[in-house]
Amino acid sequence: MKNDILIVEDESDIREMIAGILDDEGHITRQAGTSDAALESVKKRQPSLVVLDVWLKGSGMDGIELLDSLKASYPNLPVIVISGHGTVETAVSAIRKGAYDYIVKPFKSEKLIVTVSRALENARLRQENEELKGRTQTDTTLVGTSTIVQQLRSKIERIAATNSRVLITGPSGSGKELIARLLHAQSRRADGPFKAVNAASMVPERVEEELFGVEDADGAVVKTGLLESAHNGTLYVDEVADMPSETQGKLLRLLVEQRFHRLGGSQDVQVDVRVITSSSHDLLNDVEAGNFREDLFHRLNVMPLESSPLSERREDIPLLVEHFISQLAASTGLPAREIGPDAMAALQAHDWPGNVRQLRNNVERLLILATGEPGQPITLATLPPEVSVVRPSGGPAESEKMISMPLRDAREHFEREYLQAQIDRFDGNISRTASFVGMERSALHRKLKSLGLGANGRDDAS
Repeated sequence: MKNDILIVEDESDIREMIAGILDDEGHITRQAGTSDAALESVKKRQPSLVVLDVWLKGSGMDGIELLDSLKASYPNLPVIVISGHGTVETAVSAIRKGAYDYIVKPFKSEKLIVTVSRALENARLRQENEELKGRTQTDTTLVGTSTIVQQLRSKIERIAATNSRVLITGPSGSGKELIARLLHAQSRRADGPFKAVNAASMVPERVEEELFGVEDADGAVVKTGLLESAHNGTLYVDEVADMPSETQGKLLRLLVEQRFHRLGGSQDVQVDVRVITSSSHDLLNDVEAGNFREDLFHRLNVMPLESSPLSERREDIPLLVEHFISQLAASTGLPAREIGPDAMAALQAHDWPGNVRQLRNNVERLLILATGEPGQPITLATLPPEVSVVRPSGGPAESEKMISMPLRDAREHFEREYLQAQIDRFDGNISRTASFVGMERSALHRKLKSLGLGANGRDDAS
């Protein structure tokens, strides 16, 4: 990844020399000869690193004062201090005030390169640690062997390498953020930051503050926005349909020009950010209703991806359950348990309106509440009531209808629902369905026909 480095040095020849060394290492450099020029440059966009001279002749502030100012507004900005008049006192003062390291002039290019590399790596690790502290364990594994998952995995691999904007649609809990993280991890921006924000969870009045940041009346940065923090990386905006209309216009300008204004500011801040968005809404309906800008929709929807509900890929549920058990056992210390075939059948037959997130929560509950010895499998009786019964697809109204039926009709109705759930569970594979329900394949065909379902699955034994 190309790092953006600001060189603050009053002597132009030294400034040019440092810039040349760092440019040759693949970095992008900016230069400033005074403290005012340095502050102005940082306000335009926070750099990855500052190389700062101590003396800065003819400036309003010397290097140590400028270091104080930078650290007040950008506490995580790494600064390397250089000086031709090095003393132990100056070095100690610079380190105490937040400088990463101190280099005495004249210095060899290797010393500069190594110090810069270490400072950038230290800043990257600190940023990663802060992101990990700010969220629960993030799973970046796309689990499943269903056709839907295999096709999605293939699309992610093709799209990730591009710099195209992606709009991910799908119901809540189906893994939209996971897809965004995979797109980032497999892209050329993988070494850069990944910033995620949910537009629906923010107070509308604060959306712009979070995205664009804030300046005070003097132009000092009060808060760095997510867009600036995501420079050279990826910004993921979940539930983008909930973004206020005024913010939609500003986001559109960013996508067109890759620049924006902080709140309270008038200067352009230019960034290089890949924007990935997602929504559980049908954005086209929102456009037609006048709730979402059509021009913004077309800018975001360059590469559409769909995150399918779990009910459309039931064959992945055993793998997901196994994955969650292994993950939870490692993170919580709970003993890993096996799921019995009757319990797994019920899990696969359930509709999972909360999708993968709901499934994971139920697996965690099972591990916590499981009784018996750790080596014993979890059975149907252990499952929560809401997922332990194959329920009629019509919900409570359908249940009332069944209660009013004669026993023979109710049994037939239940058999129809049960067998359809099992066929869905085994992705239409009649042979596997027959084996599980304990029927001969030919008998199952006859039963399906008598129930009006027909032999609508596959007959292969694979």
